Amino acid sequence: MHALIVAAGYGSRLRAVSPSKPLTLVQGVPLIERVLRAALDGGVTDVTVVTGHEGERLERHLASVAATLDVPLRFVRTPDWSLANGHSVLTGAEAIGPRRHLLMMADHLLDPALIARVIAAPEAALTLGVDRRLDNPLVDLDDVTRVRTEGDRIVAIGKHLPDYDCYDTGVFAVDARFHDALRESIAAGGSGSISAGVEALAARGEARVVDVGDAWWLDVDDPRALDQAEAALAAHPRAA
Repeated sequence: MHALIVAAGYGSRLRAVSPSKPLTLVQGVPLIERVLRAALDGGVTDVTVVTGHEGERLERHLASVAATLDVPLRFVRTPDWSLANGHSVLTGAEAIGPRRHLLMMADHLLDPALIARVIAAPEAALTLGVDRRLDNPLVDLDDVTRVRTEGDRIVAIGKHLPDYDCYDTGVFAVDARFHDALRESIAAGGSGSISAGVEALAARGEARVVDVGDAWWLDVDDPRALDQAEAALAAHPRAA
């Protein structure tokens, strides 16, 4: 399956550590390189990366990595990386077309098993890998995107949901219906975030989830999470 990896943003909370968030080193390996390797191990066959901030530097590094891994990899540059992440998704969608693909974040360390579970989920307009372990110690409750479900259907999503039953792991399987929902949300004055597109599909009953079980994942969004990632990978070097 094809994967679209969003790597366009500024990464302000890690700016003091690295000028490029995707190239931030975790146990000596750039974050996005770990994401790419996990994707391939989980069943991804080719990749498109949306770049923006520090785009040229990131593209040079990833081109070298792709040559080593012998994986088809291409880049698209978002015209304005300061916009919400849904705009980067739509930049990538123009290159990918309507086919079903994974949507992944450049700052989420992942167990390949998590990716494999999302790939194997029944086809839908959108399927989000969710973590139902509400006591997961690697989750930052002040930053994680929360999800409320009914069965396998998303009914609400957002960072400040008071009532929720799982967490967004940042891995989706989507098709053109998600892109259309995102465009419609933006045209209606929505925030332009990925979550806004999910909300639009959820309102129509077209946003699904798959439980990732005990698969390991971590959103590396700030120095605290980076320290967590360093410690976790030191203890379990094959985790991501």
